Amino acid sequence: MIDDEYLLAALRIAAGHDPIPAHVSAAARDAYGLRLAQADTAAPAESAATRGTRDADGPRLVRFATQDFSFDLEVTIGDGLIDVAGRVTPHPGDGATVDIRTPHLTVSRDLPATGQFAATGLPPGWFSVVCHRPGRTPVATRWVRIRP
Repeated sequence: MIDDEYLLAALRIAAGHDPIPAHVSAAARDAYGLRLAQADTAAPAESAATRGTRDADGPRLVRFATQDFSFDLEVTIGDGLIDVAGRVTPHPGDGATVDIRTPHLTVSRDLPATGQFAATGLPPGWFSVVCHRPGRTPVATRWVRIRP
């Protein structure tokens, strides 16, 4: 019975008689709008500091890297909100900025010579960090889901 219902639903969709709900289309457009077509993507990477240095309830350490650039992020969850402290290496130069992005909010920070930045009170869920480097393509982390 369930297989028949599934087949009928699939046939309705394939025939165009079961349109995509408007909220699904809107969510897809919103997600597409978050892409950075020209950015290099930093993938999750191993870090010696990510294992065994913090207890299970403490901050979570995450590293993202490309061949020549890395993000080290410390994520803390408290009172249902997320705090992110991070550092980019090497420093991308004067005028560099960092965006800490959620699907509904972007927090921008000028990047000091230390390469460190922080943002507090972010909503739980998906986030990504983007480093805008003057004269070079931006570097963005993959989207990561953080739950309280």
